[in-house]
Amino acid sequence: MRNAALVLGIIAGIWGMIVGFFGYGYTEVIDRIGELPDLAEQVDHPGRVRAFALIAPVLALAGGAMARSAAQVGGVLLLLSAAGMYFAFGYGVFTMFPIALAGLGGLLALFAVKPDPH
Repeated sequence: MRNAALVLGIIAGIWGMIVGFFGYGYTEVIDRIGELPDLAEQVDHPGRVRAFALIAPVLALAGGAMARSAAQVGGVLLLLSAAGMYFAFGYGVFTMFPIALAGLGGLLALFAVKPDPH
């Protein structure tokens, strides 16, 4: 279970970084060139998107990395990452996988009470 949490956390972190790059970039482009009505409008909370574009993927990567040695701490970080991605980006076609992977990895890490067999 710890190995699965590690892999899920790393995949969620990498996918979350891609979503974060595009989310941060989108808010910056709209700030610089302005809104295009009915095509490209600024999000309600660009600061939230920008902050969690960094925080959520880093939490997923750190949680995945910690899943083998400190499973419960890693699990909490993975669940915080999933919640942060949902809070900042919402649930959509590009965010459903990193949210689900981080959430599942977090649950697996929390329930891993004994080390994986070798």
